[in-house]
Amino acid sequence: VFCQNFETSQFGEGAEVNASELAGILLDLQEIGCHNINFVTPEHVVPQILEGLVIAVERGLRLPLVYNTSAYDSLESIRWMDGVVDIYMPDFKLWDAEHCRKYLVASNYAEAARTIIAAMHAQVGELKVDVNGLALRGVLIRHLVMPGLLDDTREIMLWIAGNLSPDTYVNVMDQYYPAHKAETEPRFAEINRRPSDHEFCSALKLARDAGLWRLDTRWRNVIPHGRPVWLPQRRDQTQIANTAN
Repeated sequence: VFCQNFETSQFGEGAEVNASELAGILLDLQEIGCHNINFVTPEHVVPQILEGLVIAVERGLRLPLVYNTSAYDSLESIRWMDGVVDIYMPDFKLWDAEHCRKYLVASNYAEAARTIIAAMHAQVGELKVDVNGLALRGVLIRHLVMPGLLDDTREIMLWIAGNLSPDTYVNVMDQYYPAHKAETEPRFAEINRRPSDHEFCSALKLARDAGLWRLDTRWRNVIPHGRPVWLPQRRDQTQIANTAN
């Protein structure tokens, strides 16, 4: 409904490559200095990725591998990637089943995400970074703050802290803007706006109140109504996980 990359995800853009060509692409990325290989929404091509990786590793690929997903994956796919993927970057979008049905067209999304993210965490654990803040191994969960849906945010943060670990790295994101059907169809009018500054800062507080402390600090600097807002405090020093290529 609100996919911000709908041209790519729904209009069939891209080019097909065979396993050898994929291996060549991965090695080229390593050659130009990328820090990792980031596979975005890859579940439907996991077997082909594994085939290409076998060739690439034999030819010298050594970069950390990132599995970047909405978390609506099959458990089988995640099991296939056990011992292969270094860094999992799942979204945890929504919690309420009705919200999942309306906005994600998948009422079981939250249930699936809980299962998948728990399996990812069991494989690689909490996020580990090097001295430069580059992610090496572990899980980094992303949550996009949605307008009017802070109850979902609360439940997601409580689940992460209580079922994974308070040490889980969470990126609470403010990048939502109405796109695709959220912008054009009246039935989604309630999410046809950006989250307010108050909503975003409330989402950060919900994460902190849940016990989470490894929060990405790259958020907008907002002072609504001329008053300072709550910002999460670190146990020690700021730690930014950089998984950008």
